Amino acid sequence: MKWLVLIGVLLLLVVFLGFGWGGRGQAAIDVVGSTSIQPFAEMLAQEFNRQHPDNVVEIQGGGSTAGLQAASNGIADIGMCSRALKQEEAEQFTAVTIARDGLAVVVHPSNPVEDLSLAQVKAIFEGQATNWKEVGGLDRPVRIITREEGSGTREAFMKLVMGKGRISRKALTQESNGSVKELVKHDPCGIGYMSLGLVGGELKALRVGGVPATEAEVQKGRYPLVRPFCFVTKGPPDVKARQFIDYVLSAEGQRRLKEEGLVGAR
Repeated sequence: MKWLVLIGVLLLLVVFLGFGWGGRGQAAIDVVGSTSIQPFAEMLAQEFNRQHPDNVVEIQGGGSTAGLQAASNGIADIGMCSRALKQEEAEQFTAVTIARDGLAVVVHPSNPVEDLSLAQVKAIFEGQATNWKEVGGLDRPVRIITREEGSGTREAFMKLVMGKGRISRKALTQESNGSVKELVKHDPCGIGYMSLGLVGGELKALRVGGVPATEAEVQKGRYPLVRPFCFVTKGPPDVKARQFIDYVLSAEGQRRLKEEGLVGAR
């Protein structure tokens, strides 16, 4: 039995070193959740870690639901959530909006469609419009690409576009913005949705209701698909989590987020 006890102790030590101390002897701030926020958080964490070598931030994805669960269970110091909190969640967590993000509807650059109304976007994702010619495009089938259940991006899309409608069962489901991007950029018939700040030059972000999907239009409040990027903690953030949150909300942190295509919280 002694060897079983020894193995248990060693496993606990690995977990402690891996999560509690960043595996490098420094105190870690564990940030878990939204894959939409993840690349922006990683960018900010890199500079924060340079400035605070004794209080290192470690970022993990997994989705908004996973981030909320990790914060609730004490696995993460900060959860990342890329949608507005539901009422019961707002009562459980302390949320800080770190930025706002446009939700881009994206297609292959070769697709001649430039603009869709909200009603047309909904019809496509419900599976009611199955050919691009129905919305002003070529005579080609529409291939829908969506995010997985529990994704903050999907939940924001459902709220902003679908309402009580349902996404077609024929849609291809992907688990990150990056996966959606890869499929759409290689499929002239594909359509998906993702963080505006991650679109880049390889995809075409469609106008929605005549309004371009740009940072400027999000800032003006004209672009209709906008969601918050939030950091959440179980109760008030502790001292080390507060330090990273304060950095993200600082002039430097907000400037960096704006340079990456987001609209700052301040």
